[in-house]
Amino acid sequence: MASGRSRSAAPVVWVLSGPNLNLLGKREPKIYGKHSLQDIHKMLEKAAKTHGLVVDCRQTNHEGELITWLQQSDGIASAIILNAGALTHSSIALRDAISAIKPPTIEVHLSHIFAREKFRHTSLLAPVCKGMISGFGAQSYLLALTAIAESKINR
Repeated sequence: MASGRSRSAAPVVWVLSGPNLNLLGKREPKIYGKHSLQDIHKMLEKAAKTHGLVVDCRQTNHEGELITWLQQSDGIASAIILNAGALTHSSIALRDAISAIKPPTIEVHLSHIFAREKFRHTSLLAPVCKGMISGFGAQSYLLALTAIAESKINR
């Protein structure tokens, strides 16, 4: 995990993952895939280098910690990739934190949330995020990183 700006001043993308994502690879692999979160982080680190970016990957099971990280991102992160897990559908506080910060945030989900249970069809975060990528498994994170690199929203 990288933190802050690298010596080469490469833009830093924070990758924040919420509750239960530490169980990836074990938890319902038919829905969430077989990759662990550590596997995804390694894929992101490799892809970031090809785009001239640095990633800082973090996971927590605590809503307040996600909010604190978002608040700390100003002036450090150029962009944020956020998989808030189930908090996507319930956390007004997380939505408010995204609204209050400067770095653009891309919401990601491993599963296709609109093809699942009805309660997952509403994202409280989507209206305050730059975009959303859903349904491509581990690739969802990589697609978000590519979008950040290619759209120059991180500069």
